[in-house]
Amino acid sequence: MTRVAAIDCGTNSIRLLVADVDGETLTDVVRRMEIVRLGQGVDRTGRLAPESIERTRIALVMYAAELHELGAERVRMVATSASRDASNAADFRAMVLATLGVEPDVITGDEEARLSFIGAVRGLVGAQPPYLVADIGGGSTELVLGSATVDAARSVDVGCVRMTERHLHDDPPTAEQIAAAEKDIVEAITLARETVPVERARTFVGLAGSVTTVAALALDLPEYDSTAIHHSRISYDQVATVTTSLLAATRAERAALPVMHPGRVDVIGAGGLVLRVLMEQVGADEVVASEHDILDGIAWSLLPR
Repeated sequence: MTRVAAIDCGTNSIRLLVADVDGETLTDVVRRMEIVRLGQGVDRTGRLAPESIERTRIALVMYAAELHELGAERVRMVATSASRDASNAADFRAMVLATLGVEPDVITGDEEARLSFIGAVRGLVGAQPPYLVADIGGGSTELVLGSATVDAARSVDVGCVRMTERHLHDDPPTAEQIAAAEKDIVEAITLARETVPVERARTFVGLAGSVTTVAALALDLPEYDSTAIHHSRISYDQVATVTTSLLAATRAERAALPVMHPGRVDVIGAGGLVLRVLMEQVGADEVVASEHDILDGIAWSLLPR
């Protein structure tokens, strides 16, 4: 058995998984998430804001202490969309090395897609391959098609933070703002379909906080419950209803929802919109919501091939 630590630093959140891996079994020791909004303003400025880097550093200080206490033998931190896009990514990498003791892997969209796929489909039972896995992040969305391994993947620059900052400015957003965001999402999916033959998929799997929050709302949970959400099947009609409600709600109304993480209040409308438009464009009648994603894929990647 090997104790590994995986850190996923995205546009909106930074997450930690410490797990014991034994053969084909991955057992959680601890999972953590902090909303640091590393990608705040990157779509507009092309740079990581100093305050965003500092929020991320504070979270990493806590994670580093936990890794030491739990005795993780192998550590990998992956940084995704915001760090790829930023002109001052070197400042971010230097901060991570000084704080965590390892450099972050600033991975390509294709590698992000592969890790997300591995995390999502290991342990997925009762679902028919090929799987189309959609990882809706803050700055980008990865679409991955495969069965036991990845057949095709594409990362496109639509995510809940990017769409919110680019289009959804009012509270609640106007119909014109929503239509502009939807146009961007459709164009991105059209681009992805040049690489990923989505029509071959028999199961559509959705990952990350936008998907799991929409699933929690569709299930009408009294509080966020990852066990109830994991591998739940949410119909397109449910996704459309939840998304319409989120986009019509004010910030205060969204914040009052019992399953809502405070860090998702501002961007969940855009996240739901990406999911709804994706399902329309790929012809998915339902989405299998997965709590296992790129974080689990990073953990698996720490074992010898």
